[in-house]
Amino acid sequence: MTGRLAKAAVLTAAVLSALPAEAAPGVPVRVRVIRGSRQGPPALDPQLQDLQAQLGHTAYLRWEQVGEHRADMDFNKPLDVPLPSGDRLQILILESRKETVTFEVRVPAQKTQSKLTISKDKRIVHQVTPEKDGSAYFVTIRPWP
Repeated sequence: MTGRLAKAAVLTAAVLSALPAEAAPGVPVRVRVIRGSRQGPPALDPQLQDLQAQLGHTAYLRWEQVGEHRADMDFNKPLDVPLPSGDRLQILILESRKETVTFEVRVPAQKTQSKLTISKDKRIVHQVTPEKDGSAYFVTIRPWP
């Protein structure tokens, strides 16, 4: 009987090691909600200085941070983030590798869904609402902040 258990344990370990890597529990993530506007003179919220290079290459002139959330996210468990528009943003970790994390970002009310892969020490700025009256909401996501 002991020989069978040992063989089963070896087989189980071999099968598990062949499975694709999923997110390790508790991947720290920083999510910021920002508003871009085409109206008025150019301005950048001081909290967004680290994003200046990315934001400067868009058609929006004014940027302000309207929310920030930090969480230790687990694989396949959504993080709900409220948007000033009244909608809710849902962020889900689909996969995590040594240096990257793949997120699903969706706004159910807008029926939008995106898949984003982000490298360690990088962040993505992603528009999450349609433009209305010259403004739109964006999210910036950074794993392992």
